[in-house]
Amino acid sequence: MTAHKPGDPTTLNRLYGRAQGRPLRAGQQDLVDNLLPQIAVPTEGPVTADILFGHDRPLHFEIGFGGGEHMAGRADMLPDHGFIGAEPFVNGVAQALVHISGDPHLAGKGGARPPLGNVRIHHGDALEVLRRIPDGALSFAYLLHPDPWPKARHAKRRMMNDGPVDLIAAKLKPGGEFRFGTDHPVYLAHALMVMRRHRHQFEWLAKDAIDFLVRPGGWPETRYEAKARAQGHEVWYFRWRRI
Repeated sequence: MTAHKPGDPTTLNRLYGRAQGRPLRAGQQDLVDNLLPQIAVPTEGPVTADILFGHDRPLHFEIGFGGGEHMAGRADMLPDHGFIGAEPFVNGVAQALVHISGDPHLAGKGGARPPLGNVRIHHGDALEVLRRIPDGALSFAYLLHPDPWPKARHAKRRMMNDGPVDLIAAKLKPGGEFRFGTDHPVYLAHALMVMRRHRHQFEWLAKDAIDFLVRPGGWPETRYEAKARAQGHEVWYFRWRRI
C-alpha cells in the first residue's frame, strides 16, 4: 500500500455520515434485534470467508450498501459466493435485513426473495472491517452512490480518495474487480482524478462510452440510482480490474 503522511487530506481514517433517520417499523426493529446478531461480522480478529461462512469461497465487500438492494441482488445471483456489507445508517441496515430475511410481510412493492444465507453485515464503519480482511482476499469491492460531500472543504471525507483506494487495492486479489457508481458530476470528476493516480493498481474496464453510461449486466439497481434517474440525473458506472 502507498504510504500517506498523517493529516494528508487524501487519507480517510473513518467513515462520515448520519447514523439514523426515521424510527424503524416494528418488523424492521425485530430484524435488527434478532437477525442482525446472527449474521453480524465479528467485532475483532481477521475477517475471512472461512470465519464468516465456514469454508473458502469468493468474497465480495460492499462499502455503504444503502438499503441493501444491490448486495441482496448480487448474493441471490451468486449463492456460492460470500457477501460482506458495511453500513453506518441503521435504517439502511434494517432495510437490507428485510431483503436478506425474505419476509413477504416486510418486502413491500419490491416483493419477497428467498432468505439469503451468504450475506454478513457490519453496522458501522466499512474501513474498520476492510482493514481486517486479509490482503488479496476479495474478488469484488463495491462503492455505489456514496455521499458526494460536494463542498470542496469536505473533499477529504469522500470514500473515493487515495487512502481508501489503496486499501481496496490491497484487499483485492489480482484480477479482482472494483465497481463504482455515481450520479453526482462533482464526485465523478473527483473519482476519475483519484483513479488516474492509481493506474499502477487498476485497469479501467471500458472500451467506449457505453461501458460507463449503461449499467452492466449483473449490476442490480439501488434505490439511490432509481431516485437519481427519476430526477433526470445521468448515472455513471465504472469497473476497474486489479492489476
